[in-house]
Amino acid sequence: MILALVSATLMGVGVIGSPPVQEPTPRAIAAQAQQIQGDRNADRPQEKPAVETPQESQSETSPPVSSEPKLATFGSGCFWCTEAVFELVKGVDDVVSGYAGGQIPFPSYDAVCTGRTGHAEVVQVTYDPSVISYPELLEIFWRTHDPTTLNRQGPDIGTQYRSIILYHDDEQRQIAEGLKAKLNENKVFKRPVVTQVVPYQVFYPAEPYHQDYFRKNPNAGYCQMMIIPKLKKFSQTFREKMR
Repeated sequence: MILALVSATLMGVGVIGSPPVQEPTPRAIAAQAQQIQGDRNADRPQEKPAVETPQESQSETSPPVSSEPKLATFGSGCFWCTEAVFELVKGVDDVVSGYAGGQIPFPSYDAVCTGRTGHAEVVQVTYDPSVISYPELLEIFWRTHDPTTLNRQGPDIGTQYRSIILYHDDEQRQIAEGLKAKLNENKVFKRPVVTQVVPYQVFYPAEPYHQDYFRKNPNAGYCQMMIIPKLKKFSQTFREKMR
């Protein structure tokens, strides 16, 4: 019902929260963490010194929504997963994996992995607002990861894997903060949403081998164990929003 909350925020009506996201058990996380993180490292190439609610119909006097491309920047754990999801969305023209929210300029993947640069793994989404809206992108963002776990997504642990929204203007800030408050107010998830909502400052594209990682490496261990199940769930929940 996150999408219902999107509509409620925009149209001023109340809704009941959707069923909570199933939490991973500590035992399952402990059993898989070392194996999956190892798979991710092993999959890394060696380098030399990446039910929809109807929209309110516009009146005849309302101006049409501009088709000029806009940017949205999100982090929801490993950017390989996040990128793979948003590449399937209608109205999304481009998805770039990278780093944002830190203090060190031009960070490398190895530096970000230490958790000391302050960066999160994020994706920068270029989208057509006449096809998909920012609230709809947030719906997909919140429904395709667990926004209640601080600095982790499943076996991926560290500040670089935090749930984060970097807003590009005040409109995005208001929408993101408003929807986050509604999610917590309506107890949509078992635990409070801990997603950071912070101003966008600078985005650093990740190394080339990270870009389009799933499309290039569908048989890699991390893709098989983590990304494919996520995409199957996405396709069941957001079929009408897929290309």
